[in-house]
Amino acid sequence: MYSIEAEYQEWLACPAMPEELQEELRTMDGLQKNDSFYRELAFGTGGLRGVLGAGTNRMNVFTVLRATRGLGTYLKASFQDPGCAVSFDSRIHSRDFAELTAAALAEMGIRVWIYTDLHPTPMLSFAVRHLKCSAGVMVTASHNPAKFNGYKVYGDDGCQITLEAADRITGYISGQNMLAEKLPDFRRGLEAGMIRYIPEETIEAYYEAILRLRVRPCDTPLHVVYSPLNGAGNVPVREILRRMGNITVEMVEEQENPDGHFPTCPYPNPEIREAMTLSIRKCVETGADFCFATDPDSDRMGAGVRVGNDVRLISGNEMGMLMLDYLTTNIRQSGKKPPVAVKTIVSTDMAEALCKKRGIELRNVLTGFKFICEQIHHLDEAGETDRFLFGFEESYGYLSGTDVRDKDAVNAALLLCEMAANLKTEGKTLLDRLRELCEEFGYYAQKTLTFQYEGQDGAARMAQIMEELRRPVETFGSEMMAGARRTDYLREETGLPKSDVIAFRLVNGQKFIVRPSGTEPKLKAYLFSSGASPEEAEQALKELEPLVRKLCG
Repeated sequence: MYSIEAEYQEWLACPAMPEELQEELRTMDGLQKNDSFYRELAFGTGGLRGVLGAGTNRMNVFTVLRATRGLGTYLKASFQDPGCAVSFDSRIHSRDFAELTAAALAEMGIRVWIYTDLHPTPMLSFAVRHLKCSAGVMVTASHNPAKFNGYKVYGDDGCQITLEAADRITGYISGQNMLAEKLPDFRRGLEAGMIRYIPEETIEAYYEAILRLRVRPCDTPLHVVYSPLNGAGNVPVREILRRMGNITVEMVEEQENPDGHFPTCPYPNPEIREAMTLSIRKCVETGADFCFATDPDSDRMGAGVRVGNDVRLISGNEMGMLMLDYLTTNIRQSGKKPPVAVKTIVSTDMAEALCKKRGIELRNVLTGFKFICEQIHHLDEAGETDRFLFGFEESYGYLSGTDVRDKDAVNAALLLCEMAANLKTEGKTLLDRLRELCEEFGYYAQKTLTFQYEGQDGAARMAQIMEELRRPVETFGSEMMAGARRTDYLREETGLPKSDVIAFRLVNGQKFIVRPSGTEPKLKAYLFSSGASPEEAEQALKELEPLVRKLCG
């Protein structure tokens, strides 16, 4: 029978325990001990993600080592001569965990390529394919607060691992000891030649691949403000903008250099206005055309356009539609089959209307960019890779090429600036074009609600809410729900993989989707409405929100 106290004492006595973790263990109270040890940090298609600290339910050298040894066992069982690429962002212990990962794999006889310094998630995905690796590991917690870190695993196709691969790796992880008497030595792996640094040639090949994604190069000067939010985007984003040749970049100095504590931005997520505050201020002060920011691992991008003495931020759905419009307007279709665009089921329905009118095949997939890139893999298998046009999700992820198989904020920055420069040539801004799209396809409103449920009790509460949403709809006791149609992606055949997601479409056209977050202790609800005017769409959304809060709160 599992005992939290017995596990705690084993950790306390472990000879390889770093002093930082040893001190944390010594000062734990009962509640902290329970939360740190009541379960093992779960491994899934997103790999590992959790709060930094001591314990089986925390991100630390032992949970990373155990996961890596499980991954290594999987690679040796699946590939004749496996190799793995490794990268890391600016977070606390990201380099430490990356070097530990490399050392553990090298110790198992697996060749490793690792970046010499922090590089974004998309550059890890690119390196996997460019170096013909069997897998990749990116040490990041993306846009989570500073207390988090994570460990994302990629397959040999550069995509995040499939559900099947995650299950197999999980099985191998479960056969590994949690603690170790000695940690693997990174320097020894380097000296033995089992660990190599990723060469400049690979980095240059990535830049060239991004620059090939230009659609309509434009010389019109742009003045922009950029913030990497103390993350990994600083060097690659600025390098791409420099090579474009027409862009003056003002940096947000407080957020320019890597800093895993994110001192000016407790939640380094360009989706939220707080993270964009300094960018907005500098945009107004300098008179820049617009500002934008990338998250710590530079796979997400958020932007806003200056309007007088303020900045109007552009949502992920709006940016996705602007980019989809830009690409579909400027591509030349070739071949018998139409180009393919892909979005997640929680992203705007405006894409349906645009793609239908312009002869683009639109595919809807589950939440998670790995499912968007899975569609590229299907096109690969059909010999139709060049049909892929664009993929996006409402949470600020975009991709227009196929050399990277994950969302890419460097790619997005290039598209954003080229699109804005062309509009500026016409005397327009991004907001002007957005208004034109709404006039053509209708006004769509969307809002995401997040419900936080921490710890063991929180996980049970989220599961309870999802079960309650599966009760007969007529028992919900709301006039708004009368006649609503429900789609249960876990218990119904939808043509998509089984997932704990429930969607409701109301008779008046409103819609909401509820799912537990795969990486955080949160329940997320996505609200959708549309109307003949922005006021009508927003009013319908306001009417829907109290109902969803009641059902999920």
